[in-house]
Amino acid sequence: MWFNRKNILLSITIIGVLIWSAIGTDFSLDKLRNFAEHYQEIIDLWFPPNFERVDRAFNAILLTLQVAFFGSFVALLIVLPISFFAAKNTSPNATIYHLVRNSLSVLRSVPDIVIGIILVMAIGLGPFPAVMAILLHNIGVLGKLISELIEAADKGPQEAVASLGLGRMMIAMYGILPQIIPNILSHYFYRFEVAIRSSIILGFIGGGGIGQLLMNAQRVYAYGDVMLYVLFIMALVILVDMMSSYVRSRVI
Repeated sequence: MWFNRKNILLSITIIGVLIWSAIGTDFSLDKLRNFAEHYQEIIDLWFPPNFERVDRAFNAILLTLQVAFFGSFVALLIVLPISFFAAKNTSPNATIYHLVRNSLSVLRSVPDIVIGIILVMAIGLGPFPAVMAILLHNIGVLGKLISELIEAADKGPQEAVASLGLGRMMIAMYGILPQIIPNILSHYFYRFEVAIRSSIILGFIGGGGIGQLLMNAQRVYAYGDVMLYVLFIMALVILVDMMSSYVRSRVI
């Protein structure tokens, strides 16, 4: 059953692409062994963390959290009504559907780091370009995810609301939203976690927060500072993951 011509050709193709990718990426087990040989040297450089920078790291991690939360939550507020125009079953006509859908695709196709670089050049350094980069990219991503939830919503409740003679808005409010809110929250918390990582990377290009401190410390070889900032980043990611799991368990 498994060893037919189709599966053999597929396996050969996958192995070929894997080898091609390994060559293209310069994958080497020797380099991994080289890393293992310098492991103790790296540990000696990075430990102990420089705890004298705790206050600075704490303020920066709060700024990173603010950037991620504001950018992702405002994007959710903006995209909730827009998603109904990007769904086939709720859009007023085909022109609006394609216009909104393609606009979301354009926003989604540009990585937030690229948007951030453009905005830093246009607006200047600071957290505001980072917020706008996360906001714009999340509008594209959340818009696609929520519009697909709307299209997949059960038609039964929608027909029940429509039978009462209510219009499109009421059908959306009472026939669709109650079904998809748990999944919307699930998508939002996932995007919030991604936004935290994005805000750290945006700090590398001058977006502020813990990412900018990390980059500055790396440039002057202050590895004790780098280790402290990494510990703060790990703590933030774990804390947000625990909070989102708690909220999901209570709501979904």
